[in-house]
Amino acid sequence: MQSSTHSLAADGAATKLSAPLRVKICGITQPDQGRAIAQLGASALGFICATASPRYVSPTQIRAIAEALLPDFPIDRVGVFVDATVEEIEQVVAIAHLTAVQLHGNESPAFCQQVRQALPQVELIKALRVREAATLDLAHVYAPHIDTLLLDAYHPHLYGGTGATLDWAMLNRFNPGRPWLLAGGLTPANVQHALQQAQPHGIDLSSGVERAPGDKDLVLVARLLEAVAATAAVAEQP
Repeated sequence: MQSSTHSLAADGAATKLSAPLRVKICGITQPDQGRAIAQLGASALGFICATASPRYVSPTQIRAIAEALLPDFPIDRVGVFVDATVEEIEQVVAIAHLTAVQLHGNESPAFCQQVRQALPQVELIKALRVREAATLDLAHVYAPHIDTLLLDAYHPHLYGGTGATLDWAMLNRFNPGRPWLLAGGLTPANVQHALQQAQPHGIDLSSGVERAPGDKDLVLVARLLEAVAATAAVAEQP
């Protein structure tokens, strides 16, 4: 697995908010915005590789954004896939110069293992759309086959970017044995409360920091990162 200096070690005993929090901004579509968000201090950029999404970007577009980042900002570049084939994922990773793959559909643990075997050099993230507390039990089924888990809000028809939030208090003792990211309806206004309640290893935002699908608001991104930094500073106080 390739990891950045912002990523956390894959052990469930991490100190969470006392360690650097991973911040992934997803749904990037424009090279200038990608570079600006990296410069502001985000840990990872996410690119939607599912054609049905309004935030979809082609592999060549992702590559152009990656080239705008490198060598100045070698941060994680995550391709988000929904029920794609292993061959499709491999092709996009090669063209787009991705460092991580996020599976955001109905992929099975066995499929995750196939992707991991095909692409051992990239980080493998599996998203679970949490409908109820029982969904969290699946995390332990997926954990042996992935590097990182992501929890998103459930929607019957959409696979992300819905703006819906999770029950953060339900996640306070969540420990899947892997680093995990919190997604779902996070904004600069609520992220501090979410971090205090859920205590994830990282966060993933899309609609909460944009003007329209795929068009990020850099002011909101800056406010988000300021709120994360303020929360970390409080957590580090004796």
